[in-house]
Amino acid sequence: MAGNGAYQSMETREKPIGIFDSGMGGLTVLREIIRLLPFEHTLYYADAAHCPYGEKSREEVINYTETGIRFLINQGAKLIVVACNTASSSAISYLRNKYDIDFVAMEPAIKPAVTSSETGVIGVLATRRTLEGEPLKRLCQQWEGKARIIFQPGCGLVELVENSRENSPEARELLEKYIEKIASQGADRIVLGCTHYPFLAQQMKNIIGKRDIRLIDPAPAIALRVKQLLNTRELLNLGNVPAKHEFHSSLDEKYNDTLRQKLEWFSEEHPD
Repeated sequence: MAGNGAYQSMETREKPIGIFDSGMGGLTVLREIIRLLPFEHTLYYADAAHCPYGEKSREEVINYTETGIRFLINQGAKLIVVACNTASSSAISYLRNKYDIDFVAMEPAIKPAVTSSETGVIGVLATRRTLEGEPLKRLCQQWEGKARIIFQPGCGLVELVENSRENSPEARELLEKYIEKIASQGADRIVLGCTHYPFLAQQMKNIIGKRDIRLIDPAPAIALRVKQLLNTRELLNLGNVPAKHEFHSSLDEKYNDTLRQKLEWFSEEHPD
């Protein structure tokens, strides 16, 4: 793995954190990283040309993800966050075996949902590929007998976020259907198993209303893991110069500009 705990030069420490996603979803993770590590430079890559990943085969997801990872490595990333649940589920083992760099992968927040649930029933809202993946199945087996876990595919939600239609009637209709399916079975926690879904959190909260149902977003825990790993590897940026945040994609500069704007919008709409 990159950085084995030996002293790292300032030049190495000042390299950027790489963040990969199929599209805009990873911005919800980037926002938490910026909050926790304000002096860390970041390099974001979105494979928007092939988004969404949720219905693609595992082989396709691995191939597309690897292209983005190679870009981040070639640009000098010191650590890479695979800020896409579907890519993490399908490709993380392959990536860790092949590349000599630390990866932080997304994982549905089953543990905090189960341990905080009062009804003993939780829902996982995610893409079909994530729900069918072995990592989630293994994770759920660890909590077998401690809670009933309901899987709910979030078909169509990623596309709504990518097209900035979070507050559209179509988004509300889909979310009402998915949330009611989960809530009707007694769940009091809903795990957001796709990094695009926090963009829809306010709509979800409006639908939930006064019911005692809490949304669980793993992004803050991922940012904390990034900090811990950088500290362990002695890769934390020790400077106090304002960080630079670069955005790239498999589409065009217009989409890259949209990524910047989307991050600003999300940070303003979801300040806490």
